Amino acid sequence: MPLPQLILSGAFLVLALICFVYGFAVYMVHSGTSFFVVWLAMGAGFLRLAAMSAFRLFHRIPLPLRVGAGIILALGLCAFVYTQIRIIRCFGHQAPKNLDYVIVLGAQINSSGPSLVLRFRLKAAIDYLKENPDTICIVSGGKGYNEDITEAEGMRDYLVRHHIAAERILLETESHNTIQNILNSKKMLAGADSSVGLITNDFHVYRATALARKQGYKAIYGIPAPSDPWYLPNNMLREAIGIAKDSLLGHMSPFS
Repeated sequence: MPLPQLILSGAFLVLALICFVYGFAVYMVHSGTSFFVVWLAMGAGFLRLAAMSAFRLFHRIPLPLRVGAGIILALGLCAFVYTQIRIIRCFGHQAPKNLDYVIVLGAQINSSGPSLVLRFRLKAAIDYLKENPDTICIVSGGKGYNEDITEAEGMRDYLVRHHIAAERILLETESHNTIQNILNSKKMLAGADSSVGLITNDFHVYRATALARKQGYKAIYGIPAPSDPWYLPNNMLREAIGIAKDSLLGHMSPFS
């Protein structure tokens, strides 16, 4: 096998192995989603590319198809890089003091309590609420198939245990995704001009605030909570797909 062909096949095999191992790691978190399948599918795709390179099958594909696939791949890569830049720019957002409301977006509740992702969000909420005692907190999240209570109830209990007064906490218990969080929480605001901080993990701030603006929030601010660096690639990829989906459905503008 010629050296360039060997290098290309080897690179595809390494990428396939990385995707398979990382996908299994994401699966082991038991986050309540099946997104790990995307990594396994990518691994299978790289494995197929390694085989095609090893057996010189690329040259059997007609040139126009290869050129068309290259153009589509390049456009997709440009769109992916653009969304990643927009996501990363929101990591350092800071909200004004004394907002009327903060909304904590729900995530997985385990039998032992909030998942790590959700604990990051709740810690950010606790910090903001203690520094701004007049701000009302809306906790938003329904009950998933693998959850014993609603995410809102789990978040309320956690906040109360960390000395946030229960009367400052409003529960929104019907939502099962971000757009529902946004729409259902909006009904609980005192007025359309209320100032609102959206508390979610750093990788999710861009999409969440873009959705809120599209749904008519007048004064919306992202409050980024940290996230686990090991799972950040998974979350960034998932967000890119979510942004594409919500943009195509008209739920948000990717340029907002």
